[in-house]
Amino acid sequence: MAKILIAEDERDIRDLVTFTLQYAGHEVYQAQNGVEAVEMVKKHKPELILMDVRMPKMTGYEACAALKKNAALRDIPVVFLSAMGQDQEVQAGLDAGGIAYILKPFAPDELNRRVNEFLEQAAKR
Repeated sequence: MAKILIAEDERDIRDLVTFTLQYAGHEVYQAQNGVEAVEMVKKHKPELILMDVRMPKMTGYEACAALKKNAALRDIPVVFLSAMGQDQEVQAGLDAGGIAYILKPFAPDELNRRVNEFLEQAAKR
């Protein structure tokens, strides 16, 4: 399956997403904040990044923008995870370079379905 990075500062959510994706057969890496996420993307080159918006040290938007400035990493799709679903929040994520937004809370089966869709779209590029 795919290598996926989950960047989420809330441990319970990070562990739930990791378990869900590992159970589906994916190789999952975890980051606790935006700075750690950028470093882990450089190291592991995942096929998909699931990024929380509000994190310490560097927000998800800032981390995404930093990744998009790096030619070796800019094509890795970033999907934002957030409880904040207002239009301006979603637009800020898209402006930073994200491809989609998944609102919290979400069901594990919905997460797997959406992740598979994103991976299929990425494979077509």
